[in-house]
Amino acid sequence: MKRMTRLAATAAAVTLPLFALTACGSAGAGSSSDDDQKLTVWAWDPAFNIYAMEEAEKAYQADHPEFELEIIETPWDDLQAKLTTIAQSQQFEQLPDIFLMQNNAFQKNVINYPDLFSDYSGSEIDFSQFPDGVTAYSQIDGDQYGVPFDSGTAINALRTDVLAEAGYTVDDFTGITWDEYLTKAEDVLAKTGKPLLSGVAGSSDILMMILQSAGASLFDADGQPTIAGNDELVDAIEVYAELVESGVLVEVNSWDEYISTFVNGSVAGTINGIWITGSIQTADDQAGKWAITDLPKLDGVPGATNYSANGGSSWAISSTGDAELAADFLASTFAGSTDFYDTILPKSGAVANWIPAGDSSVYAQPSEFFGGQPIFQQVVEFGAQVPSNNTGVYYYEGRDAVSAAMTKILGGTGIDEALDEAQANVEFAMN
Repeated sequence: MKRMTRLAATAAAVTLPLFALTACGSAGAGSSSDDDQKLTVWAWDPAFNIYAMEEAEKAYQADHPEFELEIIETPWDDLQAKLTTIAQSQQFEQLPDIFLMQNNAFQKNVINYPDLFSDYSGSEIDFSQFPDGVTAYSQIDGDQYGVPFDSGTAINALRTDVLAEAGYTVDDFTGITWDEYLTKAEDVLAKTGKPLLSGVAGSSDILMMILQSAGASLFDADGQPTIAGNDELVDAIEVYAELVESGVLVEVNSWDEYISTFVNGSVAGTINGIWITGSIQTADDQAGKWAITDLPKLDGVPGATNYSANGGSSWAISSTGDAELAADFLASTFAGSTDFYDTILPKSGAVANWIPAGDSSVYAQPSEFFGGQPIFQQVVEFGAQVPSNNTGVYYYEGRDAVSAAMTKILGGTGIDEALDEAQANVEFAMN
């Protein structure tokens, strides 16, 4: 494994033997002696990722009875603030052994704060068993810094009863283009009065999913913004504008309103990460009336796919933690155990990014709510086909700039003008 180190304000990668990493920082919060079988972990959701860690601890203890985790609940915003403070103060002894990172923030943190991270180059984890599109979030210069946890693979969820009223099935919305989707969705709207999509006004979620499905990004491989003159982004914006103008997509003002649109039945579908199924299933009266399929793809774009993602997270190992023990623990659980993923799925809904998990009988169980579909098995299959995209340091600034541009475009500003301004705003933020 390697530990990233900043010297004299200059970032440089330093290769260290694994034993050296395990021995450093013996007094730190995240450190362990050679004989110590205890690791500290930062994560933020007791019902989701913390629960998963607790179950992973039990699974690892079966062969390592002395092993112990100290899991410290740390909300994401607090975790990010802690990392920034530790990096600036260089009090690396305050780091845990393992901490959870949002996928879209991973590259930003490794590039900005290389002192905080160890990579997995000396581990036995087989990252080919995770989707390339997911491992790319935590990959820097060919080195892997994160073990993927929960899936953000995108789904197109649809009310089958509403489709049937208009003369369609979910198969009619499978493997199609956005032009085909728009034509059929307009027909559904005309016949049933039900739009198939909703979203929060000013959010770039749908745009980013469309963009990633085509293997495109807001940034190039060097982290430079590619907003202006981005043909795939222009195509995505044109699709979004058509969806809104046709009434197929209803924009609302808040996340709660967005959830309400399909829970109360005013909208007959949604496109989002698989985690949205938890909200969909709160509508008990709609049980058996939903199905999932893949996303529409951009027309005429080489390499465009029907697969994308929104969200997800990965486990990082700190620069001062017990890297050897942490990597072995993660390799045996999050990167190596079907039984573990079978255990956490029913209670938490945490869908694995680890591809072999999808072959289990638990993942193959039909979902009564989703009309008997084995939705979790399907999502793992979808995830393996999600294209990679570049995030970099200024990903969120790029998203915000594109969101603002989209609002202006819907208000009448030309696409090129709005994207030129967005590009300039991101470039300003980078300087």
